[in-house]
Amino acid sequence: MSSARINGNLAEREQVIILENFIRGEFVASENLGYINSYEPSTGQVWAQLPDSGDEEVCRAVTAAKNAFPKWSSLSTHERASYLNKIADLIEQRLDEFAEAESRDSGKPVALARLVDIPRAVHNFRFFASAVQHYISTSNFNDQHGALNYVHRSPVGVAGLISPWNLPLYLLTFKIAPAIAAGCTVVAKPSEMTSVTTWMMCKVFQDVGLPAGVVNVVFGYGGKVGEALVKHPDVPVISFTGSTPIGQRITAVSAPFCKKLSLELGGKNAAIIFDDVNLDEVVPGSVRSSFMNQGEVCLCSSRIFVQRGIYDEFLTKFTEAAKKFKVGVPSDPSVNMGALISEQHREKVRSFIQLAESEGATINCGGDQVPECIPETHKNGYYLAPTVISNISDRSPCMQDEIFGPVTCVVPFDNEEEVVERANAVKYGLCAVVWTKDLSRTHRLARKLHVGTVWANCWLVRDLNMPFGGSKASGIGREGCKESLDFYTESRTVCIKLG
Repeated sequence: MSSARINGNLAEREQVIILENFIRGEFVASENLGYINSYEPSTGQVWAQLPDSGDEEVCRAVTAAKNAFPKWSSLSTHERASYLNKIADLIEQRLDEFAEAESRDSGKPVALARLVDIPRAVHNFRFFASAVQHYISTSNFNDQHGALNYVHRSPVGVAGLISPWNLPLYLLTFKIAPAIAAGCTVVAKPSEMTSVTTWMMCKVFQDVGLPAGVVNVVFGYGGKVGEALVKHPDVPVISFTGSTPIGQRITAVSAPFCKKLSLELGGKNAAIIFDDVNLDEVVPGSVRSSFMNQGEVCLCSSRIFVQRGIYDEFLTKFTEAAKKFKVGVPSDPSVNMGALISEQHREKVRSFIQLAESEGATINCGGDQVPECIPETHKNGYYLAPTVISNISDRSPCMQDEIFGPVTCVVPFDNEEEVVERANAVKYGLCAVVWTKDLSRTHRLARKLHVGTVWANCWLVRDLNMPFGGSKASGIGREGCKESLDFYTESRTVCIKLG
């Protein structure tokens, strides 16, 4: 990744960054491939180009990973962990550069990338560097047969990792870190819309001396690169974060190979607010859980159920707070929201708002117009104001389908039994938020809600020691300390008869 290929400082917006695949520890020229334009959401202009890779590039990357696997997997956990810590240190040293690139790539505020995305990527490497060294297998002595049983875990092999565009570096490192810590080698495919920080991380891999072939990155479209990776017979494990339809496609394509799958898919998450709460605490938390990262987080609250006694007051305060949630140019440190990922995605989000209007729902704020505060230099960016919808049926697509944007619906409920049934009445089951002072009620709802995570009086408080994932159409499998290390290894029971 020479300065010539970078084409200058990231701040020089007239320049276009040219990305290259990273295979066997080297950036690979792509003269025989076409290029895919990557647009800066805040301006609507091309700011990077990445290779339109396919089967050949995936095969080369898999071969490199397969060849690197024997030596890498034979290293001690301490030796592998030392590489993860060096990677974390170097990303942290380059935090501002990574944060700016993440913002330009995905449209989110630079301040958010600096506060959340890049530090969490650093944390992922450090956490799994430590976790793998304290990973304990079970053992048992069988008195009846005089035999000792223990479990030996070995890395699976080449891991295929496919990550989304909303939290690009954060979520990819949540896969790479445990995979290589466990002794696997990797072929990664980031989203074609947000590939720049992954490409920058490849330079980090070079700079810390990560052995060639341990991590390989192939850029391109999911239908070509992702499909080839999922179908490759030498890739026994696939971890994917993205939409439910693509997760279903991966399941079908991988079925003949009996691969291990971890699928973290979409959500249609409920926030449930009871009438015993302090609205001055709940409203800011609900605004954040609805509109953070432009609402482009699978964990965002897009259905807010409010107990009828406080419904009108909540809706008024929530709407006023949403109006103050500042939309603007991502480089402005005072903004709360930047631009959506693409023009096509913004039109999809707008279509839900227009559908709600056609159904007779009330648009309390926002709507499908570009916020007036956007300067002329960024008028071609993909901006949309936080939108609050009320007076809408549970059967509406706005209440059933994943919108993945700054749109949330606020509806009343009367009692606990009713709201649990309504909250569960979607095909998704990723997470839920419960706001109440009643601890017994919290525990009851935590057991009854069909989701992978229940937050009580908070949102997006993450502990990597805890399993993360969804149920129903929100995916299969879990990620986390034990869960991820289990996923990237195979367990073998060893039984020894003692004399």
